[in-house]
Amino acid sequence: MPEFIEKKSGIFSTEVGRFAKQASHPNVGLFNHLKGISVINGDLKSLSPKVRAYVEENVDLCKPEKIHICDGTEQENNHLLNLMQQHGTIVPLPKYQNCWLARTNPADTARVESKTFISTEKRAETIPTTKEGIKGTLGNWISPRDMDVAIKDRFTGCMKGRTMYIVPFSMGPVSSPLAKIGIQLTDSAYVVVSMRVMTRMGQAVLNKLADGTDFVKCLHSVGIPASGFVEMASWPCDPERTIILHRPQNNEIVSYGSGYGGNSLLGKKCFALRIGSTIAKREGWLAEHMLILGVTNPAGKKRYIAAAFPSACGKTNLAMMTPSLPDYKIECVGDDIAWMRFDNNGQLRAINPENGFFGVAPGTSNSSNPIAMKTIFKNTIFTNVASTSDGGVFWEGMEDEVDDGVKITDWRGKPWVKGESNTPAAHPNSRFCTPAKQCPIIDPQWEAPEGVPISAILFGGRRPTGVPLVYEARDWKHGVLIGAGMRSEATAAAEHKGKVIMHDPFAMRPFFGYNFGDYLEHWLSMEKKSTNLPKIFHVNWFRKGSDGKFLWPGFGENSRVLDWILRRLDNEECARDTAIGLIPKAESLNLEGLEGKVNVEELFNLPKTFWMEEAYAIEKYFNEQVGMDLPLIIDQELKKLKKRVNDMD
Repeated sequence: MPEFIEKKSGIFSTEVGRFAKQASHPNVGLFNHLKGISVINGDLKSLSPKVRAYVEENVDLCKPEKIHICDGTEQENNHLLNLMQQHGTIVPLPKYQNCWLARTNPADTARVESKTFISTEKRAETIPTTKEGIKGTLGNWISPRDMDVAIKDRFTGCMKGRTMYIVPFSMGPVSSPLAKIGIQLTDSAYVVVSMRVMTRMGQAVLNKLADGTDFVKCLHSVGIPASGFVEMASWPCDPERTIILHRPQNNEIVSYGSGYGGNSLLGKKCFALRIGSTIAKREGWLAEHMLILGVTNPAGKKRYIAAAFPSACGKTNLAMMTPSLPDYKIECVGDDIAWMRFDNNGQLRAINPENGFFGVAPGTSNSSNPIAMKTIFKNTIFTNVASTSDGGVFWEGMEDEVDDGVKITDWRGKPWVKGESNTPAAHPNSRFCTPAKQCPIIDPQWEAPEGVPISAILFGGRRPTGVPLVYEARDWKHGVLIGAGMRSEATAAAEHKGKVIMHDPFAMRPFFGYNFGDYLEHWLSMEKKSTNLPKIFHVNWFRKGSDGKFLWPGFGENSRVLDWILRRLDNEECARDTAIGLIPKAESLNLEGLEGKVNVEELFNLPKTFWMEEAYAIEKYFNEQVGMDLPLIIDQELKKLKKRVNDMD
């Protein structure tokens, strides 16, 4: 039962009455009124003037029936879970501890890049100016006027009959000087409980806002379609009019029409990357689509590494790796986003601004990522995975973990039979939303307010040919070129056949908050901030041999690559120079104990023809997509690369 028809049921009023009594205490002004609107939890008078003004402005716009100020307590969370269960939005998974399954409307299952916009006064502030006839792919721009029209058209009265939840949240530990605060207004209880997992949410954030601290404004509604109802009434959305808008100048995010993931959990991609990157540019730091891990070698020396990979390239697997090399230890700080800033000593330090993992479920298994599997089966919200008759979940990759007698129901609610059904059991973008603190290898310093010191930055992609297992940048400028030129094999869009190699600079293509040329200048400017810059590397776990099979086993064996990287950080002479950068010297990669023979020669072969084509493809991309906004230094670095490749034997 959707929230916009909750009045008719009588369920909601009973549930709220029960919760109101439970939540009542001297400082909670229940059933206050703001222009005739019931405040069912919290006290508007306790909000800072800035927060209250933001709430009042959007109450006037959205016209909710009730207001709920979120405090982040277990009591509140249980109330919302019970409410969603009664509405049919989620169902319990009794096989696990406090786990729930949500099935979305089939039209609302993923981020919608084509409907995601940045609004600035000038288009060139958002995306580079491309040549006539060439469509820019590095973001979508909307004028401030058109953004205002879009908001008015969609949000006017969109919360009638619903509750507006006021969600105060912190990206990063509340006490961290690197953290930033947001206020999300939403009409989705699913968003509230998910934000509680993915951010630090609740009263502690409101307390910090009391002194007038600024915050990022996040307005969200699942929307009401013109037809009134959609296919799945338990998952209200308006897919025809979905839009996600960002106004960096005002630190403002507005999202309408989708209840799903990156479209609705506005602390994630919208705040942590798009708005975050614009704040980072203004303040002189980096907001990046990167995992953070700690790696300790057998001698007990620990380093932290940040790594940027596009989707389907093993970010979570690397962040939670079980190393195959003896006496190596991997600990996870974060699997998706890194905020990095130089300290007073010139050391780059990073925090994971998130509080949870919002991971893709299919492909996650006890063989591919046993640490993730030990993390996710308590206090988790699963979305669009399959369910099992014994009260559990299933997705592609778990075939060996479900008994033959167990019946499976797919993500659409239809019977599914292993080995017989022709459609996936779980949606390919189905997710688990899990508290990070449950990870058995969570790093002891993952919430350190000052952040962890970053010694190396990795870029990588899914490259079946030509790109070696690992190579090191010559210097910072060359490393920025490597990030800018990132390409990866991706599942093709509908208009393509097979798989194509897509440009995904810095693994940030969908997430830039401002002009990519200016972004490159910002990265280059980091060289002036420190004489102790991290070393930059490129990795590729996915190279295939002439037989079409992977040359490298990946997963825990990737610790052998990290071992080489750590030795390079210690300036060990285990690398040799090539046209593209520094690669391991013969026999310098530790392959001791590796099962099966690895064709190292083929794994590190650098075909001249391939690299000439690669350099040309990058040059063409820069010319077409970045144009006059490309920094001169990057152009010079590319020319150097082309000359070195041309001079190859």
